[in-house]
Amino acid sequence: MKKIVQIVFICLLLLGTTTTMVAQTTTASDPDLPLKESIYKKYKKEVQAYDKKTFDALFFEFFQKQSDSKLTLSKEEYYNYTIKIAIYSEKLGLLYKDQKEESLKSKKEWFDKTYADYLKSKH
Repeated sequence: MKKIVQIVFICLLLLGTTTTMVAQTTTASDPDLPLKESIYKKYKKEVQAYDKKTFDALFFEFFQKQSDSKLTLSKEEYYNYTIKIAIYSEKLGLLYKDQKEESLKSKKEWFDKTYADYLKSKH
């Protein structure tokens, strides 16, 4: 009986350790994460004060610039747009409790966008 308890304990310990290691590698795999986080901190209060009209203008401007084949945004410009959109998504989740899960998902999608993928789409 003592052996079974020890085996179960060791399995749970290994499972916990493995899960922790996998979680750490996924967050550390984004080389632009420090830039994204600094932009998030810089613009969080500003974007949370946006009204719908201001956000719509930002959103429309981003898609115009993104679809312009003659224009390529710099890394910081690209992340300024995507992170601001992510912050606004987060704001919607705070305002509308019934949409909190959807807004957090949207925030994560915008936060996870990469400049490398954007550059690939331009070529």
